[in-house]
Amino acid sequence: MKIGMLARNPELYSHKRLVEAAEERGHQLDIINTLRCYMNIASRRPEIYYNGDKLEGYDAIIPRIGASVTFYGMAVLRQFEMMGVYPVNESVAIGRSRDKLRSMQLLARDGIGLPVTTFAHDPKQTEEVLELAGGAPLVIKLLEGTQGLGVVLADTDRSAKSVIEAFRATKTNILVQEFIKEAGGTDIRALVVGGKVVAAMQRTGAEGEFRSNLHRGGSAKIIKLSPEERSTAVRAAKSMGLNVCGVDMLRANHGAVVMEVNSSPGLEGVEKASGIDIAGKIIEFIEKNAKHGATKTRGKG
Repeated sequence: MKIGMLARNPELYSHKRLVEAAEERGHQLDIINTLRCYMNIASRRPEIYYNGDKLEGYDAIIPRIGASVTFYGMAVLRQFEMMGVYPVNESVAIGRSRDKLRSMQLLARDGIGLPVTTFAHDPKQTEEVLELAGGAPLVIKLLEGTQGLGVVLADTDRSAKSVIEAFRATKTNILVQEFIKEAGGTDIRALVVGGKVVAAMQRTGAEGEFRSNLHRGGSAKIIKLSPEERSTAVRAAKSMGLNVCGVDMLRANHGAVVMEVNSSPGLEGVEKASGIDIAGKIIEFIEKNAKHGATKTRGKG
């Protein structure tokens, strides 16, 4: 098979592993810098060009689109979809997961456990928002944040109000969530491939850090999920429509709650913690499912 991967940094562990896994199985995997693609949006003849050459003959495309280039990356992916190339994750599904508010609404609609989450536009409603979320301590998140950036823990109602008002002053959209204290600074990342949890790890934040992201100095170890946690991860992936994703959960007193569903999960932490060939499982999924024109949404927004 001829597989393309939309990614900007070929040196990342995840990208190198996907290339290795594809080549081990006799496939060709080309890394395509998302921002160097340009498109001919012509009636019935959608085309993509890259470094002066027309991209054609691909059986599948793996989107590894960074959060900072989501808009352009999804446009390129939609163009591949309209050309009939099979996407591992569809553009519509990635769009759902990248919009924190929309993803929370969809997860709530499907009855998936979430922390109490509030959202409002009018700064005059700050007091009501704090009360609705259960009061401090509270987690305040930028809708566009990633890898733990744009996430603030407010210990008191007064500090929460100050942070919210500061964000409001910059016309920034935020979510306010209850702080799951019993999680103890740890979370769970479950890797879902093709509707199955293939690996899971527990991430623990650095000392004094409530965020457990590995990019922020956290550590990881392999864990066994409960049946409820496994089911929650699979259902969250299905809600977003993602074939490959990382589902981040916290262990609350009332069960697993989903914090985020990541459409381009890093493979390094979970592969090294578990010893499982996640990249190989993604390529196997492509082998079983890639068909021309099989995109459900056919590039629709």
